[in-house]
Amino acid sequence: MSMNSFGHLFRVTTWGESHGPALGAIVDGCPPGVPISEEMIQHWLDKRKPGQNKFTTQRREADAVKILSGVFEGQTTGTPVHLMIENTDQRSKDYGDIAEKFRPGHADITYWQKYGIRDYRGGGRSSARETAARVAAGGLAREAIKMLAPDLQITGYMTQMGPHQIDRNRFDWDQITENPFWTPDAQAATEWADYLDGLRKSGSSVGAIIEVTARGVPAGLGAPIYAKLDTDLAAAMMSINAVKGVEIGEGMSAAMLTGELNADEITMGPDCPEYSSNHSGGILGGISTGQDVVVRFAVKPTSSILTTRKTITKSGEDTQIITKGRHDPCVGIRAVPVGEAMMACVILDHLLLHRGQIGENRGKIG
Repeated sequence: MSMNSFGHLFRVTTWGESHGPALGAIVDGCPPGVPISEEMIQHWLDKRKPGQNKFTTQRREADAVKILSGVFEGQTTGTPVHLMIENTDQRSKDYGDIAEKFRPGHADITYWQKYGIRDYRGGGRSSARETAARVAAGGLAREAIKMLAPDLQITGYMTQMGPHQIDRNRFDWDQITENPFWTPDAQAATEWADYLDGLRKSGSSVGAIIEVTARGVPAGLGAPIYAKLDTDLAAAMMSINAVKGVEIGEGMSAAMLTGELNADEITMGPDCPEYSSNHSGGILGGISTGQDVVVRFAVKPTSSILTTRKTITKSGEDTQIITKGRHDPCVGIRAVPVGEAMMACVILDHLLLHRGQIGENRGKIG
């Protein structure tokens, strides 16, 4: 049974392994007539690619995307778009020691238990390298969104690294692209640099929390019960490598609020309803309200560390392991553009679903 695809109408299938010759995505269901080029997709891949600074893995990959099908004279044709990214800087020899051992915190042991075979070179299919294909698909989704909802903007940013959180009073959208952590808090970025540099030099790692906000989302996207917008967003974010928790809006903190505090009061504005707050994260009953859609996900610490850890071999013998190779001290940094890409794919998918079933919203207010 295939489990390598996601989406309903805008459907993405990723393929390839970390140390194979290439990886990529096949995107089916993209509307025809979307202006697209390799350069437009490359812009988003460049946000994610490794080796850009000392806080990310030093694997050097250009992450250069090639469009192999589905585009003619600079526009999508409505047929499957095949996106390919060649791997050029594999160092498979770094992983020879783990051919018979399972790395703690990795999918090595579960892949072996399920399939009886695993690609130990960088984790194969379970490697976060697979997310490059998602970012490429997300770049295509963004261009299609411009046609259907031109005012919609998707922005991801880091709000927490380990125990260190941003100060929301210092939130500045313009700061997000000005530091290596994609954080809206310039002071936090300076403090995190020293903190992460110490962890990096010690061979350790740390987790992070990423927030992705979609502004300008029209009301009416999603459907009750099994096609909720937040259901698909949660599944999309949870599918990202190393993600261990997802929140929509207030998320887990809603459990600490009273009904009076949690309810987003509604008043009538000049042209549309207005809300006093956004505890719901822009989604009620699985359907977008027209407010910002806010998703938050937690990324665990990179499991590949230079500290000796206990493990076992495939034959069941106790042993120890040190994970060699080039790894991110905080994988959350490069998870930011991945979260943006997944938001773009889901939002586009629901824009197409809404257009197919409803067209324009039927319930008028005012």
